[in-house]
Amino acid sequence: MAMLLIIPLLVHSILFTISSAVFSPQPGICYGQLGNNLPPPWKSVELIKSLKAKRVKIYDATPEILHALKNTTIQVSIMVPNEIIFNVSTNKTFSDQWVRKNVVPFYPHTLIRYLLVGNEVISSTKNDTWQHLVPAMRNIKRSLRSFRINKVKVGTPSAMDVLESSFPPSNGAFRKDIAAPIMKPMLKFLDRTKSFFFLDVYPFFAWASDPTNIKLEYALLESKNITVTDSGTGLVYSNLFDQMVDAVYFAMKRVGYPNIRIFIAETGWPNKGDIDQIGANIFNAAAYNRNFVKKVMTKPPVGTPARPGWVLPSFIFALYNENQKPGPGTERHFGLLFPNGSMVYDIDLSWKTPESEFRALPAPENNAPYKGKIWCVAVRGANETAVASALSYACSQGNNTCYPIRAGKRCFKPDSLYWHASYAFSSYWAQFRKTGGTCYFDGLATQTTKDPSTLRILQVPKCNTMKESTQENEDIITTPFNDSFIDDYYSCCCNISNLLFHHFDIRLIAFISLIFCSSSRQQYVPTTPPGRNSK
Repeated sequence: MAMLLIIPLLVHSILFTISSAVFSPQPGICYGQLGNNLPPPWKSVELIKSLKAKRVKIYDATPEILHALKNTTIQVSIMVPNEIIFNVSTNKTFSDQWVRKNVVPFYPHTLIRYLLVGNEVISSTKNDTWQHLVPAMRNIKRSLRSFRINKVKVGTPSAMDVLESSFPPSNGAFRKDIAAPIMKPMLKFLDRTKSFFFLDVYPFFAWASDPTNIKLEYALLESKNITVTDSGTGLVYSNLFDQMVDAVYFAMKRVGYPNIRIFIAETGWPNKGDIDQIGANIFNAAAYNRNFVKKVMTKPPVGTPARPGWVLPSFIFALYNENQKPGPGTERHFGLLFPNGSMVYDIDLSWKTPESEFRALPAPENNAPYKGKIWCVAVRGANETAVASALSYACSQGNNTCYPIRAGKRCFKPDSLYWHASYAFSSYWAQFRKTGGTCYFDGLATQTTKDPSTLRILQVPKCNTMKESTQENEDIITTPFNDSFIDDYYSCCCNISNLLFHHFDIRLIAFISLIFCSSSRQQYVPTTPPGRNSK
């Protein structure tokens, strides 16, 4: 009889242990690979261990990484690329082959626990892909079962833009175009398979879009006196993260699925960004990520106001600063580590290292919007073939983006690839910046606070040909010139300021530019024939 009593206790203990392992609050790390200077997988796995990450998420199923994770205790999340969702959803044989190639050779020695179908599919693909998302999830689950793999949860990460309403949180609702055809079938699948709603939560972007009304401390999870009360429920919020997560809980409840767990598929804060990106700095990044680890590791679990006491499994984004990620500068600076493996700032994902032992942080310098002038110019020394291709692309977009730099037009000279690309990039950015256009062009463009229309050509050199730029004068265009060139250049320089920057009154700049151009023209004495700089 005693043995009969002991057996249920042992079974309960085992189940509790398994449950605790599945729902461990200790954060994992997102291991992106969009960099040309990142350590090899074996070294990256050692670094992941040094951060004390509970789990790791990769954005594909790279065999080298899965091999490197073999026989470790790190739980692993792999991903089906967006590009093959259609094939997976319409062809069970294709789905079986994908699982046979990317899961079977590694499981169970590599602890693959999560298989995500696509990445922010609603946000990053055309809507003709959306209808295939849930069928693809179903097929992948069936394929796993056909290989007797039953402990891998299938899901898909969603961004916050799946919501139509998020404030107050109790008003959380999915967008009307996806609520019934996409989200409801997805939630039904997640509920039936006991999986998670994987959610990417970035208070940084919400705060940066409205820093006047959202306090920085509230976004950084460290507000002491700032609270927001939900008028619909009376729930009190002390940070933006909880507010965002609960909006999704209420959205799920609204369509009939109140009990599906949320798994934070990504969260983090950038340690650097472009000149015009507010609050992206090491101090804030360290504050947010440390506070997040502290929040989720608190015992007993605190959950959120709508789900107090619930454990939030999570991945912090990201392992490295990735220098080939497209988009604004913040996209390349979410890492906890530099590519050489050194820490951007001290952090311990197990929350066992006292903060007093962490190194001091540099003071933040961009927590307020930059109020000066900003230009978008070509990166010096970039591959000329790539720059020419980017120039062609920029000129093909928008309304007369490159008309002034056509042959014979007022800004054609200097006839240099660098000059034409800088004009085109700035023209493109001026037109599309407010709708998501960036000054990046696959790393071929960069922002600068140095006015391109006051380059060294206006500094009146006493030599036959412009010297090459130096570190002290990185903004110099090194182009020979003659009197005809100067006439055209003055015409262009007096217009370029109107195009290349923002925040200043155009009439004032036109007047200033005219002064620069006129005064420089009086001092210039042509001495050489026209030429072209290949740089």
